[in-house]
Amino acid sequence: MRYSRRWWWRSLSSSRSLQQDPERPSRLIGILLFCVVLVLGFASGCTRAVLIPESSPIRIGPETKARIYAYIDGEWTLMDNIVDIPEGWYVVPPSFVEESKEVSPS
Repeated sequence: MRYSRRWWWRSLSSSRSLQQDPERPSRLIGILLFCVVLVLGFASGCTRAVLIPESSPIRIGPETKARIYAYIDGEWTLMDNIVDIPEGWYVVPPSFVEESKEVSPS
């Protein structure tokens, strides 16, 4: 018996009843499950988290936008607006910054 190149399509689109092909529902479920797993794999992306040790500063890359903290009335407050951070600026962990209780007037 010769099989055509599109045997899988013919098995899905044929008008045979379930009595003639009892494996058809399991084949459809298998194909559907494979497609769902494939789509979820691509939708989740290939991102990874890199943890930076406390002892090392980092340098900002191109086109960085972020919410920032501002030192207001003696405490750090998260601001609502998003700012552009210029490329090349350094970001240091809190252990690099000495906080003083008194803020110098600007």
